[in-house]
Amino acid sequence: MTTQLIEIPFSVPSYTDGAREAALRVLDSGWTTTGPECVAFEAELAAFLNVNEVVTVASCTQAIELALRALHLRSGANVLTPSLTFSGAVGAIRHAGYRPVLVDIDATTLTPSEGTVAAAARRCGGADAMVACHLGGYPVDVASLAEAAGLPGNRIVEDAAHGPGGAVNGRAAQAACFSFYATKNLPIGEGGAVATADPELAGWLRSARLHGMSRDAWRRYLPGGSWRYDVAEIGVKANLTDLQAAIGRAQLPALPGWQRRRRELASEYDRRLAHYVELPARHPGHAWHLYQLRTTRRDELAARLSELGVGVSVHFIPVHRLSGYARVLGPDECRSCPVTDQVADELLSLPLYPALAHEQQAVVIEAVTSFLGEI
Repeated sequence: MTTQLIEIPFSVPSYTDGAREAALRVLDSGWTTTGPECVAFEAELAAFLNVNEVVTVASCTQAIELALRALHLRSGANVLTPSLTFSGAVGAIRHAGYRPVLVDIDATTLTPSEGTVAAAARRCGGADAMVACHLGGYPVDVASLAEAAGLPGNRIVEDAAHGPGGAVNGRAAQAACFSFYATKNLPIGEGGAVATADPELAGWLRSARLHGMSRDAWRRYLPGGSWRYDVAEIGVKANLTDLQAAIGRAQLPALPGWQRRRRELASEYDRRLAHYVELPARHPGHAWHLYQLRTTRRDELAARLSELGVGVSVHFIPVHRLSGYARVLGPDECRSCPVTDQVADELLSLPLYPALAHEQQAVVIEAVTSFLGEI
């Protein structure tokens, strides 16, 4: 059994040399907020994702909120969401003025199934929209889930915070929302984006992310620009900066290589750990943002790894177990996800990032297997 103290962080972001140069370029330009770098990043990311439009925003949480607000549903509309997700994704539903309706998961995929989606839709008397979450990078079948919910594609918002880098069979949703947080597959530090095929939605989002203003500051201050603007619908402050966008542009070409490394690491984990733990279902289009395993000895294992200096995490504490959300959701809603409750007590995420060396991964694997192999 490993006893020597080591230091292997749970996550280490990768930044290219070009990202550093890009940041300096923007600082020297005299314009650091939303401007030409954001426009260029949106176009380049749209080409990478093979979508018509990308709109950058301050975070994936804001992306989900704005994409939901763009649906212009009635106040208190029922929006389906898994509880096994980051709390901000459910908070976005509330901030948009809607009611979160929890969907239980399939224990093998850790994501909602057609059956659990249909059950949740019946329980609430009919769904008005749904947030479909690609947990850990596992690509859910959005079209099938939409059909199970009785919803058209334009009432579906994808929570793709754990991408880009994965692959799905086309886009069946109104919008797909991405994160560029420091731990994500395309790390910038902070930031998010909405991908859509709808140019009208993209235009609405570009206005809504800047208070609802009809013209952003960059265009107003261009030579010949005008200071005049209108606010036809009240928006929020959720724009990305040119400093962040420039870093994102420099990072984007490295993403395919980083994804290959993530797949290699995940494959090695699978090969070495399958005998000791329960592994969730695999998918050829997996983005591999997270490497999750299940064990009934989760808490003991997490404590042992922490003692050794190996960073681990849990994704996620179900939203209905968080006190503020429990009050909002109510006791009946909090009792609606029994499979989520069972699985959540067994989940553990191991280090998985491009900078993780083979030698470091071997130490993590040895620590896991030696502990779980104890009699």
